[in-house]
Amino acid sequence: MVDQCLNDVSLINFRLEDITSDENKLQQNSAGLFYRTFQGSYGISLQKITLLVTFNFGIQLLVDLASIGFVDRIGYRASMILAHAMAAAGLILLTVLPECLGDPFVGLLIAVMIYAIGGGLLEVLVSPVVEACPTDNKEKAMSLLHSFYCWGHVGVVLLSTLFFRIFGIANWKYMALVWALIPIANGILFTRVPIAPLLDEGEKGLTMGELFKKKIFWVLMLMMLCAGASEQAVSQWASTLAEKSFGINKTIGDLAGPMAFAILMGSSRAFYGKFGDKINLERFMQYSAVLCMVSYLMIAFIPVPVGIMWPGTFSMAAASVKRGGTALFALLALAGDVGCSSGPTYVGMISGALNDNLKLGIFAALIFPVLMIMGIKMIGSLQKYD
Repeated sequence: MVDQCLNDVSLINFRLEDITSDENKLQQNSAGLFYRTFQGSYGISLQKITLLVTFNFGIQLLVDLASIGFVDRIGYRASMILAHAMAAAGLILLTVLPECLGDPFVGLLIAVMIYAIGGGLLEVLVSPVVEACPTDNKEKAMSLLHSFYCWGHVGVVLLSTLFFRIFGIANWKYMALVWALIPIANGILFTRVPIAPLLDEGEKGLTMGELFKKKIFWVLMLMMLCAGASEQAVSQWASTLAEKSFGINKTIGDLAGPMAFAILMGSSRAFYGKFGDKINLERFMQYSAVLCMVSYLMIAFIPVPVGIMWPGTFSMAAASVKRGGTALFALLALAGDVGCSSGPTYVGMISGALNDNLKLGIFAALIFPVLMIMGIKMIGSLQKYD
């Protein structure tokens, strides 16, 4: 949930009612929530606000990659505490630095960099920590874990909207400080909570070079990219599609699209988290991909079935690549982030090339679930040789 707070609350305030399709880069990471208050309060241009979003994404990608070199050295507990400390510090500094420095944009940029480091670390760390837990069915635990990303998304949007409705957007700083309490509390808990090792005593995780030599690793990377792209290709454009194609009010579209998407994706993950011991993971992921294709074909803005792809790929990777270690999870997180960014961009580019026809752009996104199905089918045969 902390990671979603950073994605949503960090883009605090947010609603840009008159944004056009030409500014789709701003929509990629914000799911309809924007930096409107920053634009009005600090006189920051839309181009600079877009740069903040891009900067946030770029820092997280760099952290995904850099974590391979230091997480195992300092340990998962220290890394977890550091991640939560950076996340909390970034949100707190978001309310302070813009007015302390001569250029408010520089203050925002520093705050974004700090919480992006925290968010990037959390993305790398949480999955292997859960994978290492001595549970009977790790796939169930992984799916339940990733469902909380969705609940975090819903909670942040709903509670922040309620807060602003009651207290006004001018008090956004207090909301940021409230959300900072979550990583602070989690950081304190991680000083005491038991953490199981990801690898058995005496074992060493695979290096990046060793991973790169495995064909199955590249298939898993493609699957993670497709999982991220499938989740976001429609989600990020749902509000625009509802508004332009169906004449729905933007505010309602923001709730009916991205919010409903998050609720249903979380529900699918929670469902597998509850009944996963009775369901074949590979088959469930294939069915999800097929239903995703159907939803794209129907141009629906509630694409229910993609929820299991991301956690399912993590679980398949852990089972398929022995001693993958931190490097495996970090690189998979990197691929997933690239997919989350490239999916909406791909839809936007195709739509723009076809006279802003968003329906055809979403139709073109069928390539992602198709590649996901192909990857799932390849994993079984590659396990015999890698």
